[in-house]
Amino acid sequence: MFGLLRQKRISLSWLMLTRQPVRLLIALAGISFAGILMFMQFGFRDGLFEASVTVHRLFDADLVLISPSSVNSVQMEGFPRRRLVQTLADSRVQGISPVHWGLMLWRNPESRGTRSLLALGYNPDDPVFLDPDFETENDQLKLKGRVLFDELSRPEFGPIPEEYREGKLVETEIAGNRVRVAGLVKIGTSFGADGNLVTGTETFLDLMPNKSPGSIEVGLIRLYDDADVDKTKQSLQKLLPGDVRVLTKQEFIDFEQDHWRSGTSIGFIFTLGAAMGFVVGCVIVYQVLYSDVTDHLPEYATLMAMGYPLGQLLAVVIREGFYLAVMGYLPAYLAGEGLYWLVRDATRLPVLMTPERAITVLVMIFSMCLASSVLAMRKLADADPAEIF
Repeated sequence: MFGLLRQKRISLSWLMLTRQPVRLLIALAGISFAGILMFMQFGFRDGLFEASVTVHRLFDADLVLISPSSVNSVQMEGFPRRRLVQTLADSRVQGISPVHWGLMLWRNPESRGTRSLLALGYNPDDPVFLDPDFETENDQLKLKGRVLFDELSRPEFGPIPEEYREGKLVETEIAGNRVRVAGLVKIGTSFGADGNLVTGTETFLDLMPNKSPGSIEVGLIRLYDDADVDKTKQSLQKLLPGDVRVLTKQEFIDFEQDHWRSGTSIGFIFTLGAAMGFVVGCVIVYQVLYSDVTDHLPEYATLMAMGYPLGQLLAVVIREGFYLAVMGYLPAYLAGEGLYWLVRDATRLPVLMTPERAITVLVMIFSMCLASSVLAMRKLADADPAEIF
């Protein structure tokens, strides 16, 4: 029997950790709770940031013109359309697409209540979006009063996708004007809008009569394949007056996300929530390991008196922390996946479990358990074996 035990080499750390199952379960519950809290805080934060650029990512453009006065997608200011036309003077520019951008009040055809959504107006003949589904529906926008509704919009706008697929005539009002849903597209909710629609330029200006026909909010620029994007950007910025700003597509995305990340308290709040989860986990693991060290202090002191170095005893406690981290992370990960699904279903926000976030939380949990192990061993390092006995 002793030979069998020697072959199995049961870890001393594991035996000490499982000696009190109730304490172990409480510790795992606490670590899992801390992990779930970190998953949710990071998920909400990154999901909101990603949702803020759903439209930005769909644009077929290498460079983007916006007004320097624009703050974010909710506060897009206009600039002269002729600035976009001026970019055609650069031989590297292949094509341009002016885009009108604004919030409109959509009337729910069933409840008759109104709700704000994001509307985009453009020339249906222009390749504005990367998604080929838009191209198949663009011909419908050549008719005045026709719009394409985002089927990923929140249900508060009405059962538009369901009724359209059933072949029903779906009509409603925007700013007192009658519009008809001529098709469905997939865009997704964003931080500033719970729904979206796209329409032709003529219809857009009818729905928003206060908009100047000579002013646009976004100018899309497509370059030839062999053109250097950064050099073309610098050249156009020198060519154009200061009433426009030239951005690469990625800079346009960063412009939006940076506003919500640093221009508001959202990023700080969710990051602080994740940090609090980390602190809570540290306290729980520290209490468990500190109690374990205290309970076995005479045994540890005996080993020290026999000549075992402190580092070797510290390794025992660190392995306990390692076991706690592994066993606590797994249920936290599974719970995080389930909660992300619930959030996506309820809010339509792109809250997904990414490899980067899974690894980040795993590293935080391991760091949390390692730090707690080192702190718990301070009692043993300061103890005198002669005083203990």
